[in-house]
Amino acid sequence: MIQAPTVDLTDPELFSSNRFWEVLAWLRANDPVHWHPDAEGSGFWVVTRYDDVTAVYADAETFSSRFGMRLGSNDDAVSAVSQRMLIVSDPPDHTHLKRVLSKTFGGSEMSRLEGLVRDVVREVVADAVEAGETDFLDVAKLIPNYVVCAVMDLPREDWAWVGRTTTDAFEGEDEETRSGAHGEIFLYFDDLLRQRRGGSGEDFISRVARDRRATDVPDQDRLLTDEEIVFNCNGVLAGANETTRYSTAGGVLALAENPDQWRKLREGGAAAIPAAVEEILRWTVPGVHALRTATRPATIRGQSIGVGDRVTIWNVSANRDEAVFADADSFVVDRSPNRHITFGAGRHLCLGARLARLELSAFLSELLDRVEEIELCGEPQYNASNFTWGLRELPVRLVRKQKVP
Repeated sequence: MIQAPTVDLTDPELFSSNRFWEVLAWLRANDPVHWHPDAEGSGFWVVTRYDDVTAVYADAETFSSRFGMRLGSNDDAVSAVSQRMLIVSDPPDHTHLKRVLSKTFGGSEMSRLEGLVRDVVREVVADAVEAGETDFLDVAKLIPNYVVCAVMDLPREDWAWVGRTTTDAFEGEDEETRSGAHGEIFLYFDDLLRQRRGGSGEDFISRVARDRRATDVPDQDRLLTDEEIVFNCNGVLAGANETTRYSTAGGVLALAENPDQWRKLREGGAAAIPAAVEEILRWTVPGVHALRTATRPATIRGQSIGVGDRVTIWNVSANRDEAVFADADSFVVDRSPNRHITFGAGRHLCLGARLARLELSAFLSELLDRVEEIELCGEPQYNASNFTWGLRELPVRLVRKQKVP
């Protein structure tokens, strides 16, 4: 009989030591809808199988986002942004907001953004190759931060501050640090909005400020409020920065640790990049869990869920579900099919999914053009978050590709 592990998904050390995978695997096999006590005494459900996770995502009427979308969030902070910030809203407000906010990241906009992304990635990768040995996190964080700051037309001198403060807002060591960073970002965007509202700029902030959202009254619409714009600028900034940074770094580590897959990617060339992007996303899945609150009685795999119960859905576990992914614990660059849920599912599919894929595609293209080998130069280190998780240190050497005369 397999010994049950200690299940404490609120323990930071479980994530900083990269040992949570075995706990989630045990839960999938033995207790896929698990009641998890916590220090406050309220507890929460842990849902770990792919089909159950996607079912919770799909049922926004039963499993609400408006009461918070992650463990450890501040109730007062959630209440302040509920139904005004996309990630903590339910329909119809979620639908109305997303229709406005998604326009900048829609399929028709990707060709406009492609040149910007490729220019940023080319510069960053070239500098990393020139440097030789480097902490790759210093490289990975530049790509999404430069891109999203450019999309928002933020002053170039602010980009480094924006990147640091965004990380503090979601990964700060304590609630005071996280809340303070969020407050600074809100004030920053409030000032920019005052400058740009009513203008004709094509940056994200200007476009959203002059667009109109639907209301609950038929045939009536309105401008977004200042609060809706500021809160969602913060959300876009965080989503753009965190996912791509951790996926890019995690992808480099996976390729270094699986040289056969690096060879396969190199042999496949440009045609192999789309599948490799999807496998990197499945493998790294920076968005570890999402939280929902039950608004009515429900049942998940035979377990009765009560009104007000907190339900956590674990994307990292769903992406390793053996019932969905063959050889789920192996990194396979040409995996197909690959129906991962790294960007969530249903109505809450990540706004920036297309942009993240574009950035990762451009990065792999530059890597194939410039790099012969990826060598680890030290022990990878991970952050301690059970919400947005990934590498915090990755010492590597990118060996320059020798050009054929």
